[in-house]
Amino acid sequence: MSRVLVVGGNRGIGLAMVKQLSARGEEVIAACRRSSKELSALDVEVIEGVDVRGEQGARKLSEGIGDRDLDLVVVVAGILKNVSLEALDYDAMREQFEVNALGPLRVAEAVMHRLGVGSKLALISSRMGSLEDNTSGGHYGYRMSKAALNMAGRSLAHDLERRGVTVLLLHPGFVRTEMTGHQGLIETDESAAGLIARIDALGLEDTGTFWHANGERLAF
Repeated sequence: MSRVLVVGGNRGIGLAMVKQLSARGEEVIAACRRSSKELSALDVEVIEGVDVRGEQGARKLSEGIGDRDLDLVVVVAGILKNVSLEALDYDAMREQFEVNALGPLRVAEAVMHRLGVGSKLALISSRMGSLEDNTSGGHYGYRMSKAALNMAGRSLAHDLERRGVTVLLLHPGFVRTEMTGHQGLIETDESAAGLIARIDALGLEDTGTFWHANGERLAF
């Protein structure tokens, strides 16, 4: 049995991952700002008050984990605000950077001493952060913050490789969630199953790489 931390495990893809990992026998810790009815109904440990936008949330997470080692950390927490060239909202873009790019780095800093040889850090990114894949423009802030997350993930992969820690960047697919206004091509359960399969299959030789939940390797 592995000990798994899912940050952003109270809803959507994160909640689906918590359910599936717990169902297969993992010891799951779900961290979030506030628990949900669905999360509270599960037989998993919940650490509330973890807002990845600030130092207090990172401290709350570190205190909640304590001296326990972690086999897997998955950072799902993220926000999407559509910012177009015709209506550039710099505050909305800054908020997306705080949550989508700096937030996962804060999590990594808070838990990195609990990760050892064979541990994995999975950062849920988006192919919308891929420079190569951007064929339609728009979505300033979200695209930019996910591109920054991808760069942070590559740097973390280099810095943590010497400890034997694998860092993965994963695209969940176009998923029907509250964040996407329930638009998308797949449900959260299918996305979660694909993400878990990628995490299981990929190892230290793959650290710093970018993958679709369906198994396709993505370009940065």
